Formats: sequence, structure tokens, C-alpha cells
Amino acid sequence: MTMATGIISFGFAVAGRLLISRVLLAITAISFVALCVLTAWRFLAWRSDFVEDFTHPLRGFGFYSFVAAANVLAVRVADDLRSVALTLLVVSAAAWLVRGYVVPWTTHLDRGERPIVKAANGTWFMWAVAGQSVGLAASTLSATHGGELLPFVAVCGWALGLFLYVVDGVFVVMRLLSYEFSAEDLTPPYWIAMGAAAISSLAGVHLATLDADPFVDTVRELARGSGLALWVVASWLVPGLFAMGWWRHVTHRVPLRYDASMWSIIFPLGMYATTSLTLAGLEHLPGLDVVGHVGLWVALAAWLLAAGGLVHHVWTDVLSPRGRPEAA
Repeated sequence: MTMATGIISFGFAVAGRLLISRVLLAITAISFVALCVLTAWRFLAWRSDFVEDFTHPLRGFGFYSFVAAANVLAVRVADDLRSVALTLLVVSAAAWLVRGYVVPWTTHLDRGERPIVKAANGTWFMWAVAGQSVGLAASTLSATHGGELLPFVAVCGWALGLFLYVVDGVFVVMRLLSYEFSAEDLTPPYWIAMGAAAISSLAGVHLATLDADPFVDTVRELARGSGLALWVVASWLVPGLFAMGWWRHVTHRVPLRYDASMWSIIFPLGMYATTSLTLAGLEHLPGLDVVGHVGLWVALAAWLLAAGGLVHHVWTDVLSPRGRPEAA
């Protein structure tokens, strides 16, 4: 939720719609703090369930959403709250590095379950998204406030994010081609494949616009070229993802109801729109600004639907007496 809200807020800031952007920024900050508190509470009160999720092959990679959410928020507030943005970057980068070794081990290597590829799903792309978010936040802070270490961090986050995107893609495609796949298996997190391509494009373009730096200069042209190439990949995935949604909900009549994974559709939509606007502005590419503006409003409409579903879920399933466990 924080990732989705934050990137749409950033997109509207790029588009010059500051009122909408600030409202969404407030929601982003509130949701980030609230979810951090709730996660800490869950760890303390239901530690065994928390650990089971953290080490589960189908859910463990979802914990990278903390890293991406922190960095999306950091990018949005980098101009006005540099110390806050820098703190979010440091904490998230440390979390990403630690989880980069811990999550693959605890979810697969240590469990002894083979073949590993059988458990691959859309959430695996969060590993790449988290890495690119570190690179994007570092390049944004470097562009606005300077710093000697930040360009190096930006290059590392971007390069590792590209590598992980390829690795994740190989595993997920192998799973789709090698094992039975039903409409129920086609969950919303598969949209993250598009969001990962879009944020990789955005991080590359931001990196390419930084001032002269030994590390940045080495990869500048590659980052600029890959920015457009990855935007093309994201664009190519969009129609297919919509078609897969039709196949799931219309052809096979899987009920469309709210759950938390719905936000993994909103984030890629917002990221794709924001990347399109940024490419149009920084690289002067004709037509992409139209794609970005239309995409932002589509993302906002989807955000409103998801937010409405969240409110309804909390009211009917969490707060109402019939939704409480003791009522059952």
C-alpha cells in the first residue's frame, strides 16, 4: 500500500499536480508508520506466524516491500526532508543487504525442498524492485544534495537490481512452463514483473542524469540505453497482464474480491506512469508524456478502488463483531 501510494504521489509531483501529490504523500507516510508498528506488534504477539511467513517460499520475498516502501517515501521527500530521506535509505539498504542473503536461504536453501523453481511466483520480483529502489533513492539524493558515497550506492543498487530482475524472470518463467498453472495461481503479484521493469528503467534514467562521477561515468550510457529498453519491456507486459486478469476472472470466473495483494497491481501501474513521465521529461521522448498522464489517472482510479476495498474489509471483517475470531 505504501509503495503504491508513494509512487503515485511522486508521479503527480512530476506532473505538477501538487495538491493530489501532497494528499497522497500524507497517506503514504501514515500508512508506512502504521504498517511498521503493526508488523512489530505481530512479531511480538504472533512470532511463530511471523517467522513462518518470513521463511515460506511463497511469502518470504514479500518482506522486501518494506525496503521498496521506505525508498519510495525517501524519493518523494528528498527535496524537503533530506535527513529523513537519508535515514530511510540507510535503514532500507541495510535491510535489503541482510535479507538478500537471509531470505533465499531461509525460504529455499535451508528447507531442503526441491525443486526450488516450483515455488517461484510474482513476489520474487520484489527482490529486484527493492534493489532498484535503493539505487533510485541514492541517485535522487545525490542529484538534489550531492554526496561522494551516494553515486556508488546508486550504481550498485541499479546493477544488482538488473541482475536480480533477470534471475527472478528466469525462475518465474521456468515455473510457468514446467508445472501446472491454474487461474487460482495467477495472483496479483505477477504484476510486479512489470513494476520491476518500470522501476529499473526509472532508476537507470535517474542514474544517467547525475553529474560527473567515476562510478556513474562508467555505466552512464548503459543506464540511459537500458532505461528506454526496460520501459519497452514494461509496456510489452501491460496488455498481457490485463489479458491474464481477464482469463482469471472472466474466463475461469475466479471471484474478484479485495485482499492485500491487490496493492501489487497498483504499484506497477503508478510506477509505469511515473517512469513514462520521467523519460518524456529527461530524454525528451515524444508521446511518452501522454502515456504517463493517462497512466497516472488510471493508477489513481485503481488506487481508489483498492482503498475502498480496504476500508470495506476493515469495517466488515476486522472491526464488526461477526468478523472477529471470537464471534465465530
